[in-house]
Amino acid sequence: MDVKQVQTLAQAVKNNIQKVIVGKDEQIELLLCALLSGGHALLEDVPGTGKTMLARSLALSVSGRFGRIQFTPDLLPSDVTGMSVFDPRDTSFHFRPGPVFCNVLLADEINRATPRSQSAMLECMEERQVSYDGVTYPLEAPFFVVATQNPIETQGTFPLPEAQLDRFAIQLSMGYPTAAEQSAILARFREGTPQAELTAVADKEDIARAQEAVRVVKVHADILTYIGQICEKTRGLEQVILGASPRAALTLMRLSQALAAVNGREYVTPEDVKKAAVPVLAHRLVLRTAFGAGSQGKKAVEEALSLVPVPTETLDE
Repeated sequence: MDVKQVQTLAQAVKNNIQKVIVGKDEQIELLLCALLSGGHALLEDVPGTGKTMLARSLALSVSGRFGRIQFTPDLLPSDVTGMSVFDPRDTSFHFRPGPVFCNVLLADEINRATPRSQSAMLECMEERQVSYDGVTYPLEAPFFVVATQNPIETQGTFPLPEAQLDRFAIQLSMGYPTAAEQSAILARFREGTPQAELTAVADKEDIARAQEAVRVVKVHADILTYIGQICEKTRGLEQVILGASPRAALTLMRLSQALAAVNGREYVTPEDVKKAAVPVLAHRLVLRTAFGAGSQGKKAVEEALSLVPVPTETLDE
C-alpha cells in the first residue's frame, strides 16, 4: 500500500465517522493518525460531548473484533486481561481471554478504576501481549485502545499515573459544538441514531498494511533534529518538572508520518510536526502546578514550539 492508498482509506473511514459525528474534523483526523501510527488515544472531556460515540463509530468503521471495558472501582485486572478457569472435564485450568483480546478496545471512563486495574493495561498497550501464570499471550494486530475520561469530576476517580499517560500516543478534547453544529446534531439524531446504520469501510488487514506504509514515510534529518529540539526544549521550561521523554519524541515522529500519509505525502513537513506536537506532548509533561494541567501543558508545548527555529529548505544559487 502506498501513501495515496492510505489517504483514500483514511478519507473513507473519516467520511463514515462523519455520518455520526458532526464537525470535529481535526479530532477525527488525529484519532485516525493515532491508529495508523500504531499508538493509542485518550479522549478527555466533560460528559455528553461525544467521546464514546466517536470511539464506537471508529470501531464500527473498521471490521475486526471490538472490545469494551466499562471501568469501575470494583474492576479487577483479570476482568481486563482474562483469567484461568477450571474445567472439570479434564480437571485442569484453561486461560479464558479477556476483552483486551480484540482489534479496537474502548476503555470507557478509565480513571474510575483503581491503579491496580489500570496497570493491567500497561503491558497490553506497550508490548501487545498479556502475561498470565507464566505464559505470554500475544494480542492480534492491529490493536488500538481508545480510552475516555472526565477531567472535571474527581469523586470516585483515580488519576492516571504519568507512566500510563505516556502510553497514549495522543490526548484529544472534543469540545462543545458551535450553535450551527448543535442544530445539525439535533436534526441528525431526531428520529434515531445514525450509528446503527454504520457499516465497515475497511478491514483489519487494510489497517495493518496502512500502518506499514506509514512507517516508511520519509523523515528528513533536519525534521528529526527539529523533533528532538522541541522535546529537549520542554525539559528546560520553568513551569515543567519533567519534560518530553524519548518515547514522546518517537511518538511525535510516528504521528507526523501518519499525518503526512493521510494527506497523501511521502515525506514529513514541519507543519506535520507542529500539528501533532500538542496532542502528543501536552499530556506527558509533569507541571509544577496541577491546577489547569491540561491548558498549562498545551501552553508549555506551544512555548517550546515558539523557541525552536523551524527548519527550512535552502536553494543553491
